[in-house]
Amino acid sequence: MTQIPKDKIWTRDFIFICFSNFFIFAGFQMTLPTLPLFVNKLGGSDQLIGLVVGVFTLSALLIRPWSGHMLESYGRRFVYLIGLFVFVLSVGSYAFTGSLALLFLMRIVQGLGWGMSTTAVGTIATDLIPPKRRGEGMGYFGLAGNLAMAFGPALGLLLIPFINFSGLFMIAAGGGLTAFFIAAFIHYKPTDKPTEKRKRWDVFEKTALMPSVLLFFITMVFGGIATFLPLYTTSLGVDGIELYFVIFAFSLMFVRTFAGKIYDRKGHKAVFLPGTLLVFVAMIDLSLLSNEFMLLTAALLFGMGFGTVLPALQAWAVQEAPLNRKGMANATFFSFFDLGVGLGAILFGLIASKFSYSDIYLASAVSVGIAMVIYMIYVKRHAPQQSREAVQYK
Repeated sequence: MTQIPKDKIWTRDFIFICFSNFFIFAGFQMTLPTLPLFVNKLGGSDQLIGLVVGVFTLSALLIRPWSGHMLESYGRRFVYLIGLFVFVLSVGSYAFTGSLALLFLMRIVQGLGWGMSTTAVGTIATDLIPPKRRGEGMGYFGLAGNLAMAFGPALGLLLIPFINFSGLFMIAAGGGLTAFFIAAFIHYKPTDKPTEKRKRWDVFEKTALMPSVLLFFITMVFGGIATFLPLYTTSLGVDGIELYFVIFAFSLMFVRTFAGKIYDRKGHKAVFLPGTLLVFVAMIDLSLLSNEFMLLTAALLFGMGFGTVLPALQAWAVQEAPLNRKGMANATFFSFFDLGVGLGAILFGLIASKFSYSDIYLASAVSVGIAMVIYMIYVKRHAPQQSREAVQYK
């Protein structure tokens, strides 16, 4: 047999997990900008739209710690395939949903499937990437999801005038089903059974807390954009929302091709503040939105900033975790991702109902500013450790 080089990233299984990740994200991204329109059609208010989006991410948040333990106890394959299966069933059920109450219930179920599958897929990718190239590898892995971002939301918005919501949701479920079949052919690394009895309140990995907290404040921004930007641009009469998601995704993909390498060589100090600054400027741009040029400029800036920060934070979250806690580190990371998106959607729904859509993006800029301040305080207190990270990577 041909021996795979120790530091090779592009193995057969890594390619498969990237394709599987692409299709699950494609199905998810198609519903991201269209579900608020569906809720609006069913008679839901801005506040209810925020709750429908928020309950999805909060249910994903609740399942992630359990998923992290299951990854270590029962293996990656079991958790990933079960999560994909639940996702497919829940999204497919939207095609037959005619009431807000039933939609709300199925959003909870979708969140459970999404929380299991995304916790598992991130851990599987971490297993497959050589430790010394983890920042670079996670950047490449993220490109699969970013490519789905490039056409998923735009495809969903473009299909709405030509097919009904039921057809759209069935196509989205088909993306998850494709991910399931690809995942069935991946060779998963065996996991060591935990030797110690799990503590009752073991719901996070402490080494992943700081990057996860920073992620929380940044993904609050994502909740505001994904949930309310299509409604915001419609209210202003600004065209280009489909192109917004394409530019956002491709700029994010472009940055990810080299941001991970910079992280591997120089640590997170080289990428976090520049990335968050771009996100901050993008939010100010959206708060002042008046034309298509400003909208697409915000897409470019947000994509570059988010693409710089996300893989660095994910690599940081797992790098210090023990080998038998990588699953819990990923669970912690994505739990804070969900918490940011969920609370952001709920909070911004309240802001939209009481104030205006533009105020959502002013609040988003504040959230990013808080992340920057927390990070600078952390770096000041851990300066010696940060210097070592520039030359050492676990």
